[in-house]
Amino acid sequence: MISSSWGAPAAFTKGFNLQHVSDGLYGRHLHVYSWPDGELKQTLDLGNTGLLPLETRFLHDPSKDTGYVGCALTSNLVRFFKTSDGSWSHEVAISVEALKVKNWILPEMPGLITDFLISLDDRYLYFVNWLHGDIRQYNIEDPSKPVLAGQVWVGGLLQKGSDVFYITLDGKESQFDVPAIKGNRLRGGPQMIQLSLDGKRLYVTNSLFSVWDQQFYPDLLQKGSHMLQIDVDTERGGLSVSPDFFVDFGTEPEGPSLAHEMRYPGGDCTSDIWI
Repeated sequence: MISSSWGAPAAFTKGFNLQHVSDGLYGRHLHVYSWPDGELKQTLDLGNTGLLPLETRFLHDPSKDTGYVGCALTSNLVRFFKTSDGSWSHEVAISVEALKVKNWILPEMPGLITDFLISLDDRYLYFVNWLHGDIRQYNIEDPSKPVLAGQVWVGGLLQKGSDVFYITLDGKESQFDVPAIKGNRLRGGPQMIQLSLDGKRLYVTNSLFSVWDQQFYPDLLQKGSHMLQIDVDTERGGLSVSPDFFVDFGTEPEGPSLAHEMRYPGGDCTSDIWI
């Protein structure tokens, strides 16, 4: 078993504070345990490239001793793997560059990778950038060399109409095009994802944690979350937003509500249950 050390409740339950990172209240380690006895065998220090490690996912193939962890603050996907001597090592597999921005709390904005998953056939990896607002698809047939296969924008702080701009390489202010779905402007950023078992439909919600939602996307608390469907090209790669699927949690009888995790009955791509 490999676990991450993303943060202390005393820190993240109060909202994100960069000082808490300096104070050591957020992690940068992976812990390797023997299973089922639970003995700690090894600790991997991800260093400054692996701040705030969240979900860990192994490849579904039980013969493969490799997987990934999403490191939110540094916005890296780090691959961990067993070496020839039986120990574990790691390397940065995918990096999302922080964007120079205007009208935000910091001069640069990380993507903030908050969730990712691997398709059941181990061909594709998907992850979200909660702050930037995009969902990405990578071909991982070679797990050590992911290749970008699809990308779509479904919200974020940098969409057109926002007060926040990113600065292009030539110094211009710019924003991303985000489609309206069934007449609804997309709010918040993509956060939790779940993939259909055939790999053709990726579902996404947009609430991370209520105090973080309040801090970065206050509209979510007034208007509620939503769920979208992303159509996946499983042959050539590629993502597109389904124009006819929009579940509005702002209209719940006890709402507005904040939508987070999604599960399929009997097992799904993130719970790793084989039916």
